[in-house]
Amino acid sequence: MNLIDYQKQVDDWVQQFDTPYWPALEKMARLSEEVGEVAREINHLYGNKKKKDSEDKKELADELIDVLFTLICIANDEDINLEKAWQKMVNEKMNKRDINRFERRDELSK
Repeated sequence: MNLIDYQKQVDDWVQQFDTPYWPALEKMARLSEEVGEVAREINHLYGNKKKKDSEDKKELADELIDVLFTLICIANDEDINLEKAWQKMVNEKMNKRDINRFERRDELSK
């Protein structure tokens, strides 16, 4: 599947509700909440703050997908084609602006 397929899948699902997408500020709050949950999981995995025994076990992958779902909801509601936006980012940033930005691996070390 590509990004446009994911966008359609989400849109098909949310259209069953009276209000398919949240209002703008609610979308932003939801995204912030989901990103915070990703940060919390990374902190539990790699930081000094370990989970309490009473806390539910969560998977980082699940939290990342919640962020992606929320981003797709925002894109759909704002009529943004993420496939086109992705290609624009690849062409303008990855292949032009940032092409020499980071140190590359030495081919001999592979």
